[in-house]
Amino acid sequence: MSEERFGEFVLVRRHGHVAELVMDRTKAMNAVSTEMARSLTAACTALAGDRDARVVVLTSSHERAFCVGADLKERNSFSDADLLRQRPVTRGAYTGVLELPMPTIAAVHGFALGGGFELALSCDLIVADRTAVVGLPEVSVGVIPGGGGTQLLPRRVGAARAAELIFSARRLEASEAAELGLVDRLVDEGRDREEALDLAARIAGNSPVGLRAAKRALRLGHGLDLRAGLEVEDAAWRTVAFSGDRAEGVAAFNEKRKPEWPGE
Repeated sequence: MSEERFGEFVLVRRHGHVAELVMDRTKAMNAVSTEMARSLTAACTALAGDRDARVVVLTSSHERAFCVGADLKERNSFSDADLLRQRPVTRGAYTGVLELPMPTIAAVHGFALGGGFELALSCDLIVADRTAVVGLPEVSVGVIPGGGGTQLLPRRVGAARAAELIFSARRLEASEAAELGLVDRLVDEGRDREEALDLAARIAGNSPVGLRAAKRALRLGHGLDLRAGLEVEDAAWRTVAFSGDRAEGVAAFNEKRKPEWPGE
């Protein structure tokens, strides 16, 4: 297993074809400061261009928190101009996770609040252990979810449910979060990272070309009418139909062996 650090607060660990994107600002429960946002953006930029990374798992090195959201202590010292300058920097971090071209999984334990939960929502799947507490409490401090929460949450749970959760600013324990669909898989305490990495390893056994195309079709087709969505699917299919991965997949199936994906 190799490691690469991006700034002081973010590192990437390699587990074969699975890349673990680790938030490592433990003294502040991974609160997203300007520096941490820059590091997340840099790490995501590197991962997006890495053809060897088939799945990314977003994790936390803090024992009691995934990420508590924006660094409000830092923001308390900001002028209006400072806050305006910071906005594209922090937005870049959330967008960086959201736009990763390969499947992404968040491994959540403890607090995942505000921007922390938005980072999880930016992933394709969320695995949470029973200590998880999630929510978007931004209106309770005079702002709104600005890392994608007002758009990503209703896509998961519907407009009315998202409105109730955002307007009330309430926190949800893990069991209710799973029941309402805010997280996808609920696991025993302390098992979120291991379960997410296991799931990622199973996904990473599949064609990297197919995985990226399937994600693209899922993302671009969401919200379109059926006919338009099927056109998106067809366009994605055409990008894989004549690929080396497709040829290898068919050959391996017929030869009853494990495929060796060329990834192109």
